[in-house]
Amino acid sequence: MKCPFCGNLEDRVIDSRTSKEGEAIRRRRECLKCGKRFTSYERVDDVIPMVVKKDGRRESFDRAKILHGLRKACEKRPISIDLLDGVVDSIEKKLAGMGVKEIPSAWIGEEVMSSLKETDKVAYVRFASVYRQFRDLNDLMDEVRTLFDHQEISAKKADGSPL
Repeated sequence: MKCPFCGNLEDRVIDSRTSKEGEAIRRRRECLKCGKRFTSYERVDDVIPMVVKKDGRRESFDRAKILHGLRKACEKRPISIDLLDGVVDSIEKKLAGMGVKEIPSAWIGEEVMSSLKETDKVAYVRFASVYRQFRDLNDLMDEVRTLFDHQEISAKKADGSPL
């Protein structure tokens, strides 16, 4: 490990600990040349696929972009940032586990909408209105009707009432 102070490549590990829920190893090191101490982290490099946009462009998966969209949809709603982080974590884990090199952006959008539909209906409609690019009020009303129909069916299933 290269010393950040003098650039020497010789060091010794003083302490190693597991951190971040077992996803990384934190190592305290001491440079054998200048004697200064520094910290390094060792973690598995997840292979996240490239995102294929609607117009065919490809870009790296950007966790911050998804989190920004979620925060915008959930503004002034009683939803914690931890919950939103959990949604993004879940999507990221699914992507890493798929073993594909590319994923359509539509898949990510649908995953976000699915999570929001279960979490907060208002945030879901906000996100859907931007994501699905509703042309007019009728498109919005159709989506809200579908949401209510889904909610009624779910409630009847929970009651055990006949559909």
